[in-house]
Parts: sequence; C-alpha cells; structure tokens
Amino acid sequence: MTTYRVAQVAAAGGPFEIREREVPQPGPGHVRVAVEACGICHSDALFVDAAVPGIRFPLVPGHEIAGRIEALGEGASDMGWQAGDRVAVGWFGGSCGHCTPCRQGDFVVCDNLKVPGWAYDGGFAESVIAPVDALARIPDAVAATDAAPMACAGVTTYNGLRRSLARPGDLVAVLGIGGLGHLAVKYAAAMGFETVAIARGADKADFAKQLGAHHYLDSTADTSVADALQSLGGAKVVLATAANSAAMTATVEGLTHRGELVVIGAAPEPLGVSPVPLLMRGLVVRGHPSGTAQDVQDTMAFSALHGIRPMIESVPLSGVAEAYGKMLSGAARFRMVLTTG
Repeated sequence: MTTYRVAQVAAAGGPFEIREREVPQPGPGHVRVAVEACGICHSDALFVDAAVPGIRFPLVPGHEIAGRIEALGEGASDMGWQAGDRVAVGWFGGSCGHCTPCRQGDFVVCDNLKVPGWAYDGGFAESVIAPVDALARIPDAVAATDAAPMACAGVTTYNGLRRSLARPGDLVAVLGIGGLGHLAVKYAAAMGFETVAIARGADKADFAKQLGAHHYLDSTADTSVADALQSLGGAKVVLATAANSAAMTATVEGLTHRGELVVIGAAPEPLGVSPVPLLMRGLVVRGHPSGTAQDVQDTMAFSALHGIRPMIESVPLSGVAEAYGKMLSGAARFRMVLTTG
C-alpha cells in the first residue's frame, strides 16, 4: 500500500472528512503502526476544537490506539520491537526525556508530553507513526477493540486506584459510571475494595451491581452523598470520573479521616472545597494523570487476568462523525471505538 486513510478535521470545530495520504516511513526511534482500532475519548474534543495551544490543522485526533507494528525506524529493533508486534498507544504518546519530570523518572507529567492527536497525527486513521517509548504490548487474550480504550480510559482508572491511598478491604467510591467509571468500578472490585458506585438516578443501581459494586448511591436522593458515604463508614478514596466539579465537591465530606479525593474527570469549573475539613481531618485532594506505556501494559495484563473489558460500540472509520457525535452527546454505551477492518 502506498496510501492510507485518515479521518481529519480541516479547521477548529469543523466536520470530519476521510482523506487519503501517502504512507510515511518511521524515523529513528519510531515505528509505523497499522491501526486496527482507536477509541474516541472526550478529551479528543480539546484538540478538535483547538481548546489547547499548539493545535495544527488539518488534525487527525485519536489517543486510544491499538494495532500492529508494520515498519520500524532506525534503532527500534534494538529496543526489542519487531514487525507484527501487537501494541497500544494512549494519552502517553512519548516523552522528551530531558525536562525535570523526565529526569526524575516521572514521564507521564513530562513538560513536553507527546499526546497523539496533538503532538502528532493520532489514531483516527489506518496508520500512525509513534515513538517507541509510547508502545505498550497487548496481551494475546485482549482484542484490539478492547485494548484501545484501555490505553486511556483503562489506564487512567486502573492507575488512579492502584496509586491511591486505598488498600484491599477499604471503602472506595467511584463517582460516575460512564466511559471511565464503568471500568473503575470493575477495577475497584477486582482489587479487593469495598466498592461504592455513585451516579444520578435510582435506575442505575442494578447496572452498578452488575459491574461489581457492593453499594450504590443515587446522588439525586434526599440523603446527601457525603452523609451516605459516612453511613457506610467513610470512603478512604473517592475516584471522581464524572466531569462535574459540584458532584466532586459533594463527596469530600464523605471521606474518612486522611481520605483522598482523586480527580480524573476533566471539568472546567473550580472545585468548591473548604479548607476546614481538609485541615481538621487530614484530607487530600489531588489530580491523577493517565499513565506511561508500562502502566498501559500493566492495565491490560490485570484486565486479562481478571476478565475485565470495556463496554464498547465499534464503528468503521467511515462512521467517525456519527460516533464522535454520540460520544459528545453522552449517548455512547460506553466507549465508541473506530475500526479499520
């Protein structure tokens, strides 16, 4: 093949269009991945709408990529990669290696983080060029359509839980059971936490239990979320996946002493947290970024071991506009995934 298809937007907020491009060759330390599946993440809207600096058009979004290596640049084979390897690339699309966080080994908060669809063309395409430090190996047991969302939604929730203060047996609450939250509930239960799912409406209780939650809290009920959590003994950790600052704030006083609110939902409004409970009870509020390629690999290995998979709707690349719109509207159940087969 000398050409490949991409789904691109020509200007900020513009419609998607399918275009053909010449197949590029990977440079030193890079590989070309034949994309089999790419998840659609809400963060893609930041790039499509040029809501972050440095966006260049035409833009090919997509940072939940799964496929196979089809060509290697100079030095890639020396790093243990070969053609045919099944790989995933997520929000962590490579690091600079020379900024202070990188020199401290904290690559996921690299000052020059290379997010696919921002730093370079993303996975809404049949092919993508990626640096080798962005590559995570996909286990044989995990299909490409399942691996793709794990490269962002999966690793963010899995890592957010395993790097939290919670230990097996602790009460852990997941705020929101959508694209991120449905995976978070599964991971929390598999990690041995007494798992609480929090969402809007009593009708989601059965679904939350199917995901593995031990308790369900309706955030629209008369009893406040904080009081309901305290009635269960207080949450050691609340993993906030819902992009709603008011809903996050409402959970803080439901934390036990030295409890932790871990924020992974990207909401634009500020949190309305009072310093008093933070001081009096030693509480922690922190943001959690995604995860490195190794973290993505760990996420997929854990998922394979415990039979955890995302709930997805797969759509061919030609249906990108409809799939993207479904994600934006909140109608997706629960991750939209583009396929190239």
